[in-house]
Order: sequence, then structure tokens, then C-alpha cells
Amino acid sequence: MKRAAVIGAGFGGLALAIRLQSAGIETTIIEARDKPGGRAYVWEKDGFVFDAGPTVITDPDCLRELWALSGREMDEDVTLKPVMPFYRLNWPDGTNFDYSNDEPQLAAEIAKLDPADVDGYRRFLEYSAGVYREGYEKLGHVAFLDFATMIKAAPALAKYQAWRSVYSIVSSFVKNEKLREALSFHTLLVGGNPMTTSAIYALIHKLEKDGGVWFAMGGTNRLIAGMVKHFERLGGTLRLADPVASIDTLGDRATGVTTQSGWHLDCDMVASNADIMHSYRDLLKGSRSAQRTRASLERKSYSPSLFVVHFGVKGTWPGIPHHMILFGPRYKGLLDDIYRHGVLAEDFSLYLHHPTVTDPSMAPEGHSTFYALAPVPHQGKFPVDWKEVGPILEKRILDEVGRRLIPDIHDRIVTKFHYAPSDFSADLNAHLGSAFSLEPVLLQSAYFRAHNRDDHIPNLFFVGAGTHPGAGIPGVVGSAKATARLMLEGAR
Repeated sequence: MKRAAVIGAGFGGLALAIRLQSAGIETTIIEARDKPGGRAYVWEKDGFVFDAGPTVITDPDCLRELWALSGREMDEDVTLKPVMPFYRLNWPDGTNFDYSNDEPQLAAEIAKLDPADVDGYRRFLEYSAGVYREGYEKLGHVAFLDFATMIKAAPALAKYQAWRSVYSIVSSFVKNEKLREALSFHTLLVGGNPMTTSAIYALIHKLEKDGGVWFAMGGTNRLIAGMVKHFERLGGTLRLADPVASIDTLGDRATGVTTQSGWHLDCDMVASNADIMHSYRDLLKGSRSAQRTRASLERKSYSPSLFVVHFGVKGTWPGIPHHMILFGPRYKGLLDDIYRHGVLAEDFSLYLHHPTVTDPSMAPEGHSTFYALAPVPHQGKFPVDWKEVGPILEKRILDEVGRRLIPDIHDRIVTKFHYAPSDFSADLNAHLGSAFSLEPVLLQSAYFRAHNRDDHIPNLFFVGAGTHPGAGIPGVVGSAKATARLMLEGAR
């Protein structure tokens, strides 16, 4: 039996390991932290359950497929519940926009903003369906290992004007500024600036429309737990709380992994779900070719980081939906500050997660769990002492949630804590504290992203946000499918 090591128990690592183990590869996952999940970590404090994120589950079929490989059902281990509306978008002037795949309701919401944009939205939906077919169904699970594969994809990319930004494409279909923001903000959920991210990412709209938006009862952590249970049921091994110190190589072969505790595993194949820069810079120090790749990765642009305030409050809030986007007074200007200027602006836009409106068990009875997330520049653009700045920004964010939704929020808080860019660096070895790895711009997509198989070490593979197709649950699960195909071909 062939043996594989997978570094990191995030969504990508778990999805890859399940595929390998289902195919008869003896697979061990080595995870640095005390719990699996990676960015989907979980804390339990004072009776509240706090998911680190991600919290938006789309394309559940890509997850169900992981169980179906061995004739099982995901429902045995995980309960998914649909979320409606998908998001409520709220602007400082009090305008609300409920975003969903209920076509008559969505048309009514659009008409409230501008009746003239209803037809434009329908044309945008046709465009989104086209890029979904080309960019997700056809290419989302394909490994771009050579430029020839990119050339084959070029006509489709050209047809859908992939060089334009999502915001630019949306603006060509609808005129109302709020609707333009409503149809372009999704790229922020995968680390992309709507003003610069390739229009191909407009496929997210079609992805959500067809597959819906879902929540794992108990939190995203229960989806992770279900994946772990299934992996171990198949015979896989999960090793926790022992960071990998090195990917061991001999010539042009990976021979195994060694951890900080001194534990070593010899194997036929190694795959890393760790941060792509950490993998090349730190885990492959002994490989000259890897260090050349590291130098290339250092020159690339990285997605911003996040500042997340987790808080548990007294009271329940049936009027606050599961997902909200609280837009600030600026859109493009704020994005420029985050992505270009590296400025921690006075204003911010927030993503508010309120899981207890769907699953009250995530808080003590009569209480609610929330998190408020603000995109912020990564540490390469904005080096700051987050121990000093963190408490100030935390209060400002809670003040804003209080001003717009929960007036006596500070009196109601039972427990709270925040998670800053410095935590992404410390806990996840995230380069520059980036929350989403490489920025998803056209010249860092597909072939131009980190390859799913190393160019010089043929039994060394990569999976996760830094590889094709990118961040987000469907993205990293898609990368696992592409990488598994390469590894199984190699094993044969």
C-alpha cells in the first residue's frame, strides 16, 4: 500500500486526505494545532461556541462527493440547514437589501433600489452562468501545471472578458451603486478586491443561486468534525498538536516529514495544506529548487488580513439574520485603503455572523453568539502592534454594531475576544498575516498560482487557498480534487 502524508487539517487537507484514503492510500494528516480545522478552528467560552470561520457554505455537493466516494452519506455525520436570506446588506442610510435565490423576492428587492436594473440583473445572471460553466464546472478541478493548459482555457477567459474586474462587469449590467456593491462584494469573501479581481469570480453569484447558502448545525466546526470522523472511519490517521518542522527530500524526491517533537514519517508522497509561503520557505529549507520557488512567491501580491471580534450577548435577536453585510460610507475608497495604500481607515465595512438565529444551541439559553469581521491590510502593508491597536479597533467595531443594530450592546456582552492579523501569522503561519493567501487577480490565477504539484519534486503536492482555484470552501475542496487526481495518477 502506498503511504501519503498530508500537512494541515484545514478543509483542503481533510478533503484531500479523504480522497486518498478512499482510494486505498494509507494517509496520515499532521496538524500543528490542538484541533483540526485550520482557518475553521473553534473556541468554546462561557457556554458560547465561536467558529473562527469560514461560515458561508456553498456548493454542498462538492462536500457530499467526499462521502459518496466510499458509498456513504454526508448526512450521517453533518446536518446542513439552508440560510435565507443568504445575506442582508445594510447601508449607513438605513437601506436594507435581502439577497437570496428566491427570484420573485430578489426582483422585488432590486426594483426597490431601481426598477430599471431588474432587466440588467437578468443579463448579469446569464453572464454569471457562463463564467460558472467555464471557470468552475470545467476548470475548477483541473490542475494547471503547464502553460499549454492555460492557453487552452484562454478563449473562454477572453470570451468573458476575464481581464476586467468583477465590479466593472457588474457595472456594465446595472446602474444603481448599491446594487453594484451587492453584486460585487462576494470576492471579499475569498480575499479579492472587487475593483481588481478577475470578472471570472462573478461565477460566485451563479454558484450561490444554484446551490444555495447553508450552515452546518453546531457551527462550521461540526462540518470539520464530520470530515475527521469520516476520514478516520476509512482508516486514516490524524496526528494533532505536533507541527511539521520539515518536508524531507533526497535529490528530486520527497521522502517524508519530520515534526517538531522529533516524530518522523517515511512516505511515498507528501502534500501540504499549510500556508504556501511557509511550506516553501520554512518546511523545504533543504531544497534549492524550493527556495527558488520561495523567491518567486515573495514577489507576488497577497490578500489582506481580517480583524474579527467574537462576542456573546444576553438576549436573542430574531430580527438580525444569519449573515449581514454592514457597508460603510465608502466602497472603492475603503478598498483602495485596504488593498493599495495599506491604511487602517477610520471607517470600515463589516460582515456580521449571527449563527444562533439558525442554531440556538451555540449559546446558553436566552443568549446569542456573534462575530463581526472587518477586512484590514496585511502586515506587509500595515505593520502594527495589534496588542495596542486591537482593543481600540474592537471597541470601534462593537460601537458600530451597537449604533446600527444592538443599542445597548456593551451592557449585554457576556464574553468577547478578537482575532487579529498577528494571530493569523502566529497560529496559521500565514505569510504577512494574510487571511486568504495569494490575492486572486488574473495574473495570480490558474497556471500563475502555486501549482498543485511541485515543478521539480514530482511526489510533492499542494492543496488549499494558495493553489488553483483559490480560497473559500468550494475553492479549496476543488483544489483537493485536482491534487488527488495527480497523486493517484502518480501512485499508479
